[in-house]
Amino acid sequence: MSHPVHTSAERERLSPIRVVIADDSYLVREGLLHVLERSRRLTVVRTCEDRDSLMTAIAEDRPEVVVADIRMPPTNTDEGIQVARTLRTSQPDIGVVVLSQYAEPSYALALLEDGSARRAYLLKERLHTSGELVGAVDAVASGGSVIDPVVVELLVDAQTHAPGAPLSELTRREHEVLSQVAQGRSNAAIAESLVLSKRAVEKHINSIFLKLGLKNEHDVSQRVKAALMFLAGEPMEEPGRD
Repeated sequence: MSHPVHTSAERERLSPIRVVIADDSYLVREGLLHVLERSRRLTVVRTCEDRDSLMTAIAEDRPEVVVADIRMPPTNTDEGIQVARTLRTSQPDIGVVVLSQYAEPSYALALLEDGSARRAYLLKERLHTSGELVGAVDAVASGGSVIDPVVVELLVDAQTHAPGAPLSELTRREHEVLSQVAQGRSNAAIAESLVLSKRAVEKHINSIFLKLGLKNEHDVSQRVKAALMFLAGEPMEEPGRD
């Protein structure tokens, strides 16, 4: 009986994504382990309880994705973001999914400060199903970005009700599309979610970026950063940083 022959690239794609989990709560670590290992696309190679053990696991186990609490020992401040920043320089191919109890846009912006590719920010309270977490791991492993929709909604709401806000120039449909762009959705995913053609989504995005004075990047992760920085009222940096 013959067996299919796969190229090295195909074998790499067929291999499970290697994940390290870091959270100071044993119950949360076990819950994340249970959720992630239900997917045959992922394999958890180690769980950790603080920043130092996480950095050791990254060095020894060479994961493709890190799923980390935003606050861990030793300081319980923003260790998850600190690790993401370190990896951006030392091992930029490792994806990072930061989990937080806080729907605070400033945390999401801090995570994306040094680049949005391979970064995700999710709220723990919304991880009641495996789909969102597994989807975020998949996305960052392939170079994408994911931002929790609750965080994006807070930013959109703040900008919409601000006096003289540029978002007032957008149509209702453009608001919906911009929200999904900021969450990290591709044009195809936006089209499916809003029941639109892909061409219609492209036209809406062109119109949004033109009205808001943003560069219409084709790269999803760059679009996420541009949209979030605009919604947060942050100045846009020079092209090429992401």
